[in-house]
Amino acid sequence: MTSSEAERIIRLEETVAHQARIIEDLSAELAKQWTSVAQMRAKLDRLTERFLTLEEQTLDAPAITRPPHY
Repeated sequence: MTSSEAERIIRLEETVAHQARIIEDLSAELAKQWTSVAQMRAKLDRLTERFLTLEEQTLDAPAITRPPHY
């Protein structure tokens, strides 16, 4: 193996190592974001339930009538 071939292999190994590190970092960040999305989705589900409950309560409210002094 010549000197230039050895240098080329070293550069390729460095590139692969760098890319592997970037992939690990991106994977960790994606996992964090997925956790955040799951928490937001659960919160949205709870808020939707509360909204629907409040909406049902207002639908059951009696109709507005004229006060007796009219």
